[in-house]
Amino acid sequence: MTDYGIDLSHWNRVTDFGAVRGNGISFASVKLTEGVDYIDPASVSHVNGAKGAGLHTGGYHFARDVNIDAQVNHFAGQLRARGLLDPAALAPMLDMEHADLRDNGNAFVAAFINRLRAVTGIRKVLVYANSDWWTHILRPDEWADGDVFLWIARYNGKPGSPGWSHPRLALHQHTDNGVVPGIPGKVDRDATMPGYSLDQLTLGAAPAPAPNPAPNPAPAPNTYTVRSGDTLSAIAQRNGTTWQELARINGIADPNRIFPGQVLTLTGPQAGRFHTVRPGDTLSAIAQRNGTTSRELARINAIADPNRIFPGQVIRLP
Repeated sequence: MTDYGIDLSHWNRVTDFGAVRGNGISFASVKLTEGVDYIDPASVSHVNGAKGAGLHTGGYHFARDVNIDAQVNHFAGQLRARGLLDPAALAPMLDMEHADLRDNGNAFVAAFINRLRAVTGIRKVLVYANSDWWTHILRPDEWADGDVFLWIARYNGKPGSPGWSHPRLALHQHTDNGVVPGIPGKVDRDATMPGYSLDQLTLGAAPAPAPNPAPNPAPAPNTYTVRSGDTLSAIAQRNGTTWQELARINGIADPNRIFPGQVLTLTGPQAGRFHTVRPGDTLSAIAQRNGTTSRELARINAIADPNRIFPGQVIRLP
């Protein structure tokens, strides 16, 4: 049986994740990070909405030709913060398409996978590239073991038939012009390849099947779905917090720009389990403010050099 999914970034606005799932979409890969310091501004809303609708949700990292360890640490921090290392999560994906990586792409992929496994403790990894990269640049036989799955982008409108094959090829992005209810505008659509199922591409045991969602399913606990006329300050006031706190934990750069259907994480029991590094932060200062030590923070976050943290990095707290 073929499983169908989508991948999302800030270029995609989703107004109704229930309608998305009702269209037969069962998984979503959400852009979380790029390089060593960028966090996609829609990632929190997309992850909350997709998980709330019962989709198997994963995160992806857009690779740049910069420090690999710093990129992995940045990506892993966001995976943890968004709950995307849980058993039901779609495996994390490495997006290989930046031109600067064409000459050293294979060494980069191998090093990235090894580092991600060491930092997160997970084994399964998805590697995404277009058909040109798979045909002329990437050599998966050098680095794709039994827990690495390939994902090809070839927009031929034939799900599961990309015209290129490999034993580890598991997913086909068959259009970047897809139409899905609940998503105004076009969206990338994906499908599993013959011989592969969604269960193989999640990090662990799949959750119990959810019933067909109502047209407007309730969001996951500790979230709020923005309605027409809402403002961030009004939402904050109704939920006993501040608009500054909502903007911080949801990665909202402009508090005056929220939209109906956006899913916000509210201040709650889990909000204090992570700290997003700000300019001027040091690991020792973060540790002191949270009643722990820099050595403990370095240990639980797999930070090799406690003197090297960067704005936007998400630090797990004990």
